[in-house]
This record gives sequence, C-alpha cells and structure tokens, in this order.
Amino acid sequence: MKTPSSPHFTAVDLTPIFNADRESLPETMRIRIAAEWTFGSQSLRGMPFALGRPNAANVICLDQAEVAVPLGDVTASYLVFLHAVEDQRSPETPSWANDGNPVGDHVSDYVVEYAGGTSTVVAIRRRFAIQQVHIRWGASPFEAAPALGPDVYLTPNDAWALGRLTDGAAPIGHSRASSGRNSGTFGNLWLYALPNPNPGKPIRQVRLVPRGQRSVVYGLTWTSLDEHPLRLGRREKLLLDLPPGASLNKLGQYEDIAIDLGTVISADQALSYDAQQWAGRAPDVQPAASDKSVIVEYSAHPAARLVAGSAGSENGSLVSYELARKNFGGIVPVAPARRPVRLRLVERGSTRPAPARLHLHGAAGEYLPPRGHHRRVSGYWFDDSYAEFVNGRNAYSYVPGECVVDLPLGEVFVEASRGYEVLPLRQLLHVTPQTEEITLELDRALAWRQAGWVTADTHVHFITPQTAWLEGAAEGVNVVNLLASQWGELFTNVGDFDGRTTLGARDFGGEGEFLVRVGSENRMQVLGHISLLGYDGPMIQPLCTGGPDESAIGDPQEVSMAEWAAQCIAQHGLVVMPHAPDPQAERAADIVLGLVHAIEMMTFNPYDRQISAVGLADWYRYLNLGYQLPVVGGSDKMSASSLLGGVRTYAHLGESEFSYENWKAAVKAGNTFATVGPLVSLQVEGQVPGGRVRLPAGGGTVNVDWKVESTSMPIEQVEIIVGGLAADSAGPSAQSASPMGVYRAEGTAQIQISASTWVALRVRGSLRSREVKDDIAAHTSAVQVMVGEAPIFSQPEAAAVLAQIEGSLRYVDVLATRPDEERFAAMRATLQAAHQKMHERMRHR
Repeated sequence: MKTPSSPHFTAVDLTPIFNADRESLPETMRIRIAAEWTFGSQSLRGMPFALGRPNAANVICLDQAEVAVPLGDVTASYLVFLHAVEDQRSPETPSWANDGNPVGDHVSDYVVEYAGGTSTVVAIRRRFAIQQVHIRWGASPFEAAPALGPDVYLTPNDAWALGRLTDGAAPIGHSRASSGRNSGTFGNLWLYALPNPNPGKPIRQVRLVPRGQRSVVYGLTWTSLDEHPLRLGRREKLLLDLPPGASLNKLGQYEDIAIDLGTVISADQALSYDAQQWAGRAPDVQPAASDKSVIVEYSAHPAARLVAGSAGSENGSLVSYELARKNFGGIVPVAPARRPVRLRLVERGSTRPAPARLHLHGAAGEYLPPRGHHRRVSGYWFDDSYAEFVNGRNAYSYVPGECVVDLPLGEVFVEASRGYEVLPLRQLLHVTPQTEEITLELDRALAWRQAGWVTADTHVHFITPQTAWLEGAAEGVNVVNLLASQWGELFTNVGDFDGRTTLGARDFGGEGEFLVRVGSENRMQVLGHISLLGYDGPMIQPLCTGGPDESAIGDPQEVSMAEWAAQCIAQHGLVVMPHAPDPQAERAADIVLGLVHAIEMMTFNPYDRQISAVGLADWYRYLNLGYQLPVVGGSDKMSASSLLGGVRTYAHLGESEFSYENWKAAVKAGNTFATVGPLVSLQVEGQVPGGRVRLPAGGGTVNVDWKVESTSMPIEQVEIIVGGLAADSAGPSAQSASPMGVYRAEGTAQIQISASTWVALRVRGSLRSREVKDDIAAHTSAVQVMVGEAPIFSQPEAAAVLAQIEGSLRYVDVLATRPDEERFAAMRATLQAAHQKMHERMRHR
C-alpha cells in the first residue's frame, strides 16, 4: 500500500514561482535519472507535496536572485521544504567523486515574513538543513531527512516464497530495513522542517535568498503540528483486527496497511498459546495462528494515522485509525517491551551461568528476544543463522547463561532448554516496574592457546571463529578480530562472543601463534561506527542505535560512541575508529575526548584498492592537532570477495611474549604500521612511532632512519611525511633486490623542523595489474617532534573538527529519535564536553 498523505499538512502550489526546468540544470544540481516520485502530487514520508510537471518550469533554482513564495497568511508551526544543494566534494576527494562531506557552508537564507511586517531569518547550511543530491554513505545531513524512507524490505528468501524475487528484494533485504539516506542510483532529495519561532503569527510569505551556493527547491508543505514532523517515535506494537475482506499472504503477513507519518515494520498474524498446554509436560507447544488479527509493529509520529484495507480496495473503503487514540474499535495496544531485565540461567545448586536455548513471549503471543537477537527469526538458509533457532512458529535465542531482555510489564512466558541431560523449563513470569533480574534454575537429570612484530586484521565480519582462525593462519595474520554487529534487523557473530575466549591461545588449548578474538563494531548511520576490540565481560549493548541502516527502525538514539568507548576501556578493550574517514561525525568528538586508541585504514581487497588517501588525510587532521593516534589496518571482510588480512596491522611487541593482551598493549604504545605488502620500520632521532622527540625553541634538524622490505610488491617510492606533507622521498633507484627476490630499500635523511609537528613514513607501490604510481601500500604511525613548549596544533583543522562535533549535536537535537530524557541528557552532555574542549583549545591559541 502506498503511503497516504497526512491531513495535518497542506501542500503549497509552487507552479507560478518555478523558474527552471530541472533537466536544464547542471549535472551537479539535479537528479541524474528521472524519478516518478519527484513529479506531480506526491506523499513523501506521509506529507503531501505539489511537485512540478515534466518538460516545464518545475523547480525553484536559487542562484543569484532571491525568490518570494506567498503563503496567504497561513498559521504554521513548521514549513517543510523538499530541496538540495549543488554537489560539492572535499578537497582530498578525487575529481570524479562527490562525497558530500563538506560541513557548515552558508547556502541560503529562508526568510519567514509575517502579516504584521516582522520577519525571521533561518540560515540554511550545507549538511545541516540541506545536503547535496549525490553523497557518500557517511555524509548524512544533521537536520534534514531523505525524502523517501525508512523502507522495509523483504528478505530475498521471503520474496522467493511469495513469487516476487525481483520485487522489493535487494541485497539490503537481509537487514530488512533501509533509512533512505544512501543515494542509490539517482540520488536523494532532502526534507527540512523549518521551525516557525512564532507559530501564532500568520505567515505572509517566505523569501528564499541565495548566499553564495546554488540550490534547488522542489516543493513545500506546511503544518500546525507541535511535534517535529520528521522525528519519529520509538517502536510500538498493536493488535489489529483485519477489516472485512482483508487477507494474509502465504507467509501470514498483512500487506494492505500503511502509516502516513511513520513506517509499518511488520504486520504478522497474531499467535495465541493454550495456557494449559504451556503449563504441561508436552515437549513442543505450538501456538495457534489467527487469520482475523495481526500484530503490527511500527514507528510513527504522535499524530500519525494507520490505514488498513483489503487488496484492491478503493480509498473510500479504507479504514483509518488515529494512533494517538488507544483501545478503540479494531485496535488494542500491545504493552511495549521497554523494561530491561537481566535474565540469569543456572543449573540448580550452582551460581555459574548455564548456556541455554531460550524463548519468551508476551500476553499477546508476541516473541520477545534478548538484546542482540532478531525480533523475527527466519528459518531460511543464511537469513538468521546466528545463535538462533526457529521451530514451527516458535523462535529461540541461544544465550550464554545471562542476557538482557526488554520485556513488557505483566505476564511473560518463558521456555528454556539445555540439551538432553537437562529438563526443559516452561514458566510464567510476572514483570513489574521494579523487576531488574530474574534467575531461572534448570534441573540436570543425567550425569559428562614470538616476540617482535606481529600481524593483525582489526576488522572481520560474518565468518565463524574457527573459519577466521583458519583464514588467519593461511594468510599469516597472527590476530584476527572478528566483530559482532547489527545491520538493521540482521545480527552477526553475536553467539560467538563471550567476552573471554581467545581461540588459538595457549590458555584455551591452542598453540598460541594464531589467535581469534570476538569483539564488536558498534554502529550508527549518522554519528558513526566504532570498533571495540577484545574487551572483557558482557557484550556492550546496544550493538547499534539511532535507526537504520545500522540499527532497526524505531530504535532511539540512546548512546554516543564516546559512551561505548568509555565502556570498552572500562572493560579493558581496545577502541579503534574503523574505515577512515567515514562516517564523518562523532569520531571527532571521541578523539578530542581521548577515548580512541587507533585509527583504521581499510580495504576490502588490495588488488582492487589499497590504502585510502582520503582516509589518511582524515588521520593526518588529528595528528596535526597533536593527537598521537596509531594507524592500524583492517579488511572489513564481509564476503568471499574480501581478503582477510589484505590490509593488516603490524605491531611491535618489544620484549613481551605474544598474547592477545600484549598485542593490545603494543597497539596502544603506537609502534605500528598498516600495509598491503611492504614491511616498514622508522626511527626519528632513535625514537620509533608512538614516541616523542624534543627540540629547543626555534627548532633544529632531526635524523630519520628507515627501512622497507617486501616479498612481492616493488617499492615505487618511500616518503618521509612531516605534518602531512612529503619532506623527503626516495624513488625506485633506492631499491635493491636480494638474491631471493626480496625487495629492499633503506635510507637516512636530515629533516629541518621549525615548529612542533610529527614524522611518519609512507610507501607507494601497487598490487594492481596496471601500473599505478600513486597507490599507497604502507604507512607507519607517527613520531611527534616537539619544538620548545609549543603544542602541535592547526587552527583550520580544529575548525573542521569543531564543525563535525556541531553537526553531531544538531543531529541529536533535531532528527534523532529520542530515548528517555535521562539518556538523552547524558548522551548530549558527552558531545557538548568535546565541543567545549576543542573550543577552549582554539580560544587559547
């Protein structure tokens, strides 16, 4: 069913004001492929828009002259614009790419003029209230939302079962949801809700005034709603009686349903359990599935309407429900599962956690999974094969004897089993606002693994620990970090995590040379990703937050990456910022706060692409601000087309024995390099990367010694990098080959230093079949060189970092789905502290 239009909005006809045909605009200002939804009368995220017609003036182009839009004295709380700014790229981005990462440029002013003669000016800033059409996935705007989305997808297997393998099914289907932020083939248009500071005053007109950057306005609608129209609420559930003539598809799903200001996540046939059977000893109790009612899961604005009908029904026969009303004809709210309860399973007579297979459901038959597990478990191959089980209509999660479950208040039904020697348990639980922990006792009825440099991949996904161990050993990778995470409704490697085991370590029965440790990559679409490696104790939850693509639709923005990092550090872990530079947002705050141990260079396959120059430029920014961050390498392996250890970390252990803990300490110490082949060492006045050299006021000369060795990759160029620029280099003539064919290069240089800075080594060379002189093959971490008492600091780099922090704050304030007030305040305070800290550094320069 198409998204209906909300009656709380009124579209503004801009036909008399349109001044350009979008097809005549430069490519940097338009959608490259004509999209049907950008013409005529449309409902975008439930809001009506009167968009232009093809082959006519159909957009407002803001170039040099301002444009006035008369509104006829409407009384509005928000004016919602559909617009986009001209494409622009960051200076370090190649000429053929548009990354969308520039932040804060003044694009235009939208001047709201009231009937009484007063006015208010709203500055429209790039990546705040407006964004360009074509962006990289890490460049989401902070105050504007994509015109389309969020979207719910069929998994490929569900689409196959319904005979629609090409209809709505996509690779993203396994996550079951998309935010709409990613530009796809044609690009994005952005919705910005301009808040009227004087909602009681009639608005005579709004003047659109360009301020140096060209932009395009496609449409305008207005509303009198109090709540921000683009901020959706937390996930909710309700029990819906099907309207007359409605039917379910063969998977038991109801499809003729939509919400205007929100998203229907699922509508599955309701299940009911026989209480007497549940209390009995039957080995398998299956629920009855209703063909007359469904459990609807959704995320919506407080003023949203749900519309339901039957296949082929006309608008006149649709049934409409105002979701703000409770308990009215055909709808019964389902108690929200928001009480986090720690559930402990033990064997009777013991306090040790007992791993078990667990099922819980609420009074309406709704499945209640532990955190880190799917709310809807599919039995199809590869859909949900991650520590889960589905038996008929019952879904189960495997837990390590302890978990946190978000439960509704009231009755909760639990089933737990632990193989054939322990009696299965079925029990009725009563959850109150005071319930924090529940222990379930199960009855046992029957009596039965080099000192020097070591290599690592900091970023691997999806494969099992044993497979990771095998690939790591085959690739000569001493440490594989297998990262659990969440991808919308998809969770991976969660069952592999126990916060304790290092597969292959001597302590765990291995030989101690190749190790696998499961950590987590905790992620947010807008604020960023963070890799939490090798921490002890319970999994740091939630794995992802803030909604799709990373977490699920309706999830609130309940934590900051800084909070995740602090928790990881408290649990003795290693905090890595993965796949530099994206997403560019909160990573700036976390580095300023001193919560990051390393920055990762990532490539899926070095034969296709090597170390990213854009990623290095992002890392240089922080080095130029005095943050001594080591560089590491990780593959982000997620498929067979990715090479585990294709880009890897080398870390020097010194005199320490090789163990996972000592590897973490070596990375923190900073004598590391990232490479796709060449092995690199560097000394500056005898100091290795991670160290510091002190010069007197006025500076001086430092001696730099380096060596590069490679078994297969010719060394094209070796560059001594000082403050981000090449201060000295050696080309192929400095290279020699040993009798065994090993490429070697070494040298010394005297570098003049006049201001506090840093020194590192960069190696160029290519694994690609064609000759590529500019490929970066290896890079060391940095040695800081301090001149007198002056710190390392760059005002322009600080301004760029500050803008990212400001953007993170605006996103949290404006668009992010709100958690409870206490969580919101704590999260925001963390970001504000980083902003204050960087601002103070800038002020005292």
